[in-house]
Order: sequence, then C-alpha cells, then structure tokens
Amino acid sequence: MAFLVKITEGQKPSTKKLKYSLLKSLFNFVKSTVMPDLSNPCDAPVLAKTFRVSKLQPWTILERDAVDEFIFKTDSPRNRLMLELMARGGMRIGEVLKLKPQDVLDRKLHLPNPKSGRASEVVFIPQKVADRLREYIAAENIPDNERVFPLGYTRAREIVKNAGKKIGIDVKPHDLRRHAATYASRSGVPIEIVSKIILRHSNLSTTQRYLGKISDTEAMYWIENIYR
Repeated sequence: MAFLVKITEGQKPSTKKLKYSLLKSLFNFVKSTVMPDLSNPCDAPVLAKTFRVSKLQPWTILERDAVDEFIFKTDSPRNRLMLELMARGGMRIGEVLKLKPQDVLDRKLHLPNPKSGRASEVVFIPQKVADRLREYIAAENIPDNERVFPLGYTRAREIVKNAGKKIGIDVKPHDLRRHAATYASRSGVPIEIVSKIILRHSNLSTTQRYLGKISDTEAMYWIENIYR
C-alpha cells in the first residue's frame, strides 16, 4: 500500500489503476513461473478497492429536433451563431470565445493554441453557418485581431442554458459539442471522421464515450439498412 501510494501520488485514477494492475501482474507472473507458493499482496481487498476506477456515467445526448428548435428560437444573431458553432461545428465553448475574424477562412476556422497542445487545429463548419458568421463580422465591423464574441465563460454558459429553457430542457455548452458528434455518427459519418475532424480527438476511445448508448430500436434500424 505504501509503495503504491508513493508512486501514484497526484496522478489520475486511471493511471493509479494501471500501475496497480501492472504490479499485480508482475506478482502473478513470478508466482506462476518460479514461486508457486507466493501470496500476491495485490490481491488484498483493501488494495483492489483503493485503486478501483469508478465507472463513468453516460452523458445525456440531445436529439436533433430539440437542438434545432432552441437554436431557431434564439433571436440574437450573436447568440445563435455561438450555439451553431458548438452544435454544428463541434467546437468547445472556449474555442468559440477565442475566435477572431483573422481565424475565419470561409468554412474553415483556424484554432491557434488548441486544448490538444498541437500548434493549431482546423474546424470545418457548414456553408450556411459560415455565411452567417461572415455577415455578422462585417455587420459588427469587428477588427481582424479582436474576438468575435467578447464574452466571459459565465455569460456564454448562461446563453446556452437560456436557449435550452426555451423548450424546457437543461443544456450545457459541452452537450452541444457531443450532439455534433452523435448526429454526424448517426447520419452515417465514419467514426474516424467524427473523431479526427469534428471532435479532433487523439484517440477513438474518447470519441466513443461521446457517442452515447445505442437503443435497440436504432440498432435494428441500422442493421436492416445495412443488409437491405
């Protein structure tokens, strides 16, 4: 216990679990090869409980009709654009708030210093959203190096929450990003595109969590379409 606590201090639960599992495997290997009478100390219930990773709760996935409805009911051009960039482009709220006119290249949005740590990333958005974004920038006469949406995180979250209230649902900014991924996936977009282009994830396992659970009805629908 003391050894595991020391080598996992300050690390994520998943990393702690991995190191515990590796150590347990090492003792099992020694036991099975050279010391059959060895008692594996990692089998202790207290260790298994301490380094257990809690199961993550599935996210709520917004239906397309609900997202369309509260976006269309949003009268403010600024607020609607923010909602669309998250729901149609899969953007994080921080990426939307940092967006500048100089980063807008028609349907491609350039993201300098993204969350992933890469030098830059590109977001692709639908033509209609790109047209509205370009028109809004021109109408507001926003300089190239100024933010398109000069708001704080608190106000931006309020905008999303208030949009959901229009149709009686609780919505958070990241729900819209997950919706973009789920809608694309269920429309037949390959998961590699959803992962690398829409969500810009480094691995597919993270993307798969975003897509939520598939109901029996939906599973049967797709199977029937595949083999029709």
